[in-house]
Amino acid sequence: MHRVRHVVDRPRWRRRLRLTALCAIAAAAPALGAAADDRCPTRPSLQGAVPASWGIDVHNTRFQPRTQIDAGNVARLELKWVYGLASRQPRSWPLVSEDTLFIGDAGALLALDRESGCLRWRRELAGEVVSAVLHLPIGGRDALLFASRSGGIHAVDAADGSPIWQRRLAEPPVPMYSGSPLIYGDAVFVPVSSMEIGLSVNPLYGCCTTSGALARLDAATGEELWYRPTVENAGQVTGRHWLLVEKHGPSGAPVWGAPTFDPESGLVYFGTGQNYSLPASDTSDAIFAVDAETGTVRWVRQFTEGDAYNLACEISREHPNCPDPMGPDWDFGAPPVLVRHQGRTLLLAGQKSGDVHALDARTGETIWTRRIGRGGVLGGVHWGMAVNEAKGLLLVPVSDIEGHPSDRDPEPGLHALDLGTGEVRWVSQQQPRCEDRVCRAGVSAAPTVTEDLVFAAGMDGRLQVHRVDTGEVLWSHDSWRDYPTVNGVPANGGTFDAHGPLVVDDLVIVTSGYGSFGQRPGNALLVFQLRPEPTP
Repeated sequence: MHRVRHVVDRPRWRRRLRLTALCAIAAAAPALGAAADDRCPTRPSLQGAVPASWGIDVHNTRFQPRTQIDAGNVARLELKWVYGLASRQPRSWPLVSEDTLFIGDAGALLALDRESGCLRWRRELAGEVVSAVLHLPIGGRDALLFASRSGGIHAVDAADGSPIWQRRLAEPPVPMYSGSPLIYGDAVFVPVSSMEIGLSVNPLYGCCTTSGALARLDAATGEELWYRPTVENAGQVTGRHWLLVEKHGPSGAPVWGAPTFDPESGLVYFGTGQNYSLPASDTSDAIFAVDAETGTVRWVRQFTEGDAYNLACEISREHPNCPDPMGPDWDFGAPPVLVRHQGRTLLLAGQKSGDVHALDARTGETIWTRRIGRGGVLGGVHWGMAVNEAKGLLLVPVSDIEGHPSDRDPEPGLHALDLGTGEVRWVSQQQPRCEDRVCRAGVSAAPTVTEDLVFAAGMDGRLQVHRVDTGEVLWSHDSWRDYPTVNGVPANGGTFDAHGPLVVDDLVIVTSGYGSFGQRPGNALLVFQLRPEPTP
């Protein structure tokens, strides 16, 4: 296990950034009203909807075989239409059918015509949509499944967005939903985190009592079938500050990312974040393997011990809710990836430390570890990785926008690793477009990979398509501009982050403008399409 390095107090501008993010967590911005376009057909079809899960498949490989875009024609990609979103920090990943694009927009779910972008319907919700939108057949109806920040898991009718069921898991007093659920058969697996990471900034708050978790729900009804906390016996009283405010621990180990499922073994895998308070548990910054039927833990592998951290530390290391000693916040936020390679089943996990680990999926034994970034609060691997098994490549985005004092230089960019050894096969890095922090050229969003291409979106607002075997950039788009939109709402591009680009058929779909953590905000939903090949 890696030992923790203590870090110095953070400068004020970083505190302000994290407090800004806290405000976004605590309350989603109200959605702008919008009426359906009466020229737009209202009833969508759900034949062949993509993706089946956040990771395209239940292994979270982010490999997309359903596309006509390849190295020979990618240069013909051009902007088809742009929709101006209500949110300035869009954080939903779309579902695309043969005629409709479904996506969350702040406190609403939208159904947009795939060809024109016109609004088929809009359904207002209680909270911000933060996850992928997934297709779920329920009782003869086509349903849409997704998570909202504080409202839990929703199943709504795809025809008009009317509710079918909603489940807000009751065990944590302040649950927060961040990762996308995973559907397999009649099961829905739900990652759970907690708002306490932000509530800790209040010195009168008795931090912290909650544990992260993974839950299994019945897909038809939303009934909770099991609930697996990541910290057993969380929230015990450990002392007081200011005589009146009780301190609690252990806590935290949130589950930020989508789970990964192996139908062959019946195991579901997920990563955890840091503890929110001391004492630290042996399940933070760890990878879990649990039985999908019962929730029983088969194995846990921790990679960073003693990592206790919350947003109170951004105000001051002396804040009464900041753990002492304070850890480096080296989450596993990115979902683990399951692959078969050279006769072995591997589980690949990227960490905010900048480390990538390959584990034996059955035992949790470490096969190899490769450090490719400096790491930090906003460093290392954030949202997800992708795999091209035929090429034997793991595609790893590295942010490294912020780091702790270290003798290692930041290594932002897209890295291709050998699946069997972890050796670096190629790296694609860009020069920052300016000296300001907002211009740094790290890659935080999850990439998508096809048979011969990698689609990666940078924090500097540049969307790029790389040749998968060499990293050569074959096509790019700079989103830092204003766009005319199909709905008449002014739109501009910003930082690419979070779920990253979706590739389906001849389309590339991505939102530009994830404005959390001091990044450049924007509200542009961009849809690109292959231009028809010219006739001779």
